[in-house]
Amino acid sequence: MKLFSFSLARRKASEDAFWIHPVVHAWARERLNAHFKIQKAEEAVILCGQLLRQQSHKPPEKWTFERRIWPHIESVERSLKTLPRFSNQLGKGEILFNAASNMGQLYRNHGLYSQSIYLLDWSLASQEHFLGEKHNSTLSTVEGMAWAFHDKGQYEKALEWYRRALDGREETLGNDHLQTLSTVNNIAVVFVEQGEYEKGLEWYRRALRGREKTLGKEHPSTLGTINNIAGVLQEQGKNQKALEMYRSVLDVWEMTLGKKHPSTLATVHNMARVFFEQRQYEKALEWYRRALDGRERTLGKDHPQTLITVHNMAGVYIEQELREKGLEWYQRALDGREKTLGKDHPSTLGTVNNMAGVFQEQQQYAKALKWYRRALLGREKTLGKDHPFTLGTVNNIAGVFYEQGQYEKSLEWYRRALKGREKTLGKDHSVTLATANNTACVQDYLYALTGTDINQVGIH
Repeated sequence: MKLFSFSLARRKASEDAFWIHPVVHAWARERLNAHFKIQKAEEAVILCGQLLRQQSHKPPEKWTFERRIWPHIESVERSLKTLPRFSNQLGKGEILFNAASNMGQLYRNHGLYSQSIYLLDWSLASQEHFLGEKHNSTLSTVEGMAWAFHDKGQYEKALEWYRRALDGREETLGNDHLQTLSTVNNIAVVFVEQGEYEKGLEWYRRALRGREKTLGKEHPSTLGTINNIAGVLQEQGKNQKALEMYRSVLDVWEMTLGKKHPSTLATVHNMARVFFEQRQYEKALEWYRRALDGRERTLGKDHPQTLITVHNMAGVYIEQELREKGLEWYQRALDGREKTLGKDHPSTLGTVNNMAGVFQEQQQYAKALKWYRRALLGREKTLGKDHPFTLGTVNNIAGVFYEQGQYEKSLEWYRRALKGREKTLGKDHSVTLATANNTACVQDYLYALTGTDINQVGIH
């Protein structure tokens, strides 16, 4: 009661929680001896991990809960960094390592990839030491590392970790175990994002055969793989074939899961994307609205999946040249993403980048550069300088300078984008080749204007 009387603590009635002044926290920690500090740090990590696991199967509430307890998560992360690498003081080693791994996955979900990799690496070292390299918990953390590098755009590193997880799971669980097939599916995703569509399809089909054999043709995981294959066909421009596959999945999911289930709504959303690719904009909006209505009802207006649909609807309006309406919808997506995910989350920055593109189309070049630079700073901070998304913004800035007639500056930025894309995606990736073409065009134009070989004098 004394803490309350001195305003050092108060009850948060709306959240059924207590707020305690940071000075009190610091005082309590300082009173502990070294042994108890380690013990309390371990207990905090385990408690946090258990809370996160309890929420993992509640998609609508999960994000709200995580953002509410975020200050505690950050405090627990700091505590974990004080623990010995192979901490097992309480005899609860596996629980502790799994909790740290769960926190690593959480940081990845929130776009904090460097922190995620640190937590996963801490957990992995301890798991390998106490449980062994082929233990299921160890392999789950190995796959978490793969996901983190995948999200950072470090695809080759991601594949190394995925293959390590796959080798371990094939050896301990078998080729057709569900966890093995999940890793196979994730490897397919990496190849698709690298633009190696045929290789991606090969791995998706391997996952599909295994899931059909183990789970049956109408199991949600099997249908999810078919959904992914349809997505690759869509990327290849085979929109009609993709649409047929999406429809077949949708029919089963509506019958087995219901029209408002998140998986059903994800397929509705994907069908909208196909209609968008086919330039059937009214039809795309019709299906996006159906997905949006379902997601708002099921998940809430600020859930990340709901906001993906809001973001994509903005893109349809832009393609219809309803730019002000498109900006309204992008602003709605941005407000929601900043609130739910934070200002530097990759999804938030994706909306910032697209808003810059609208200002560029409106020839508001100063405004476009301001928003592109915001996206660039955030992406460099969160994803790194060579991530494909970061390089996409670099490429866009080059385009603005070109449209302004600042050709030397444009060439400088195109060269930066090209160098990064060759390093990250390879010289033969379609995106790299498009940047190479833009770079060559600007070089030729400058040569025509000045009569000087830009390749020899260079740009500074």
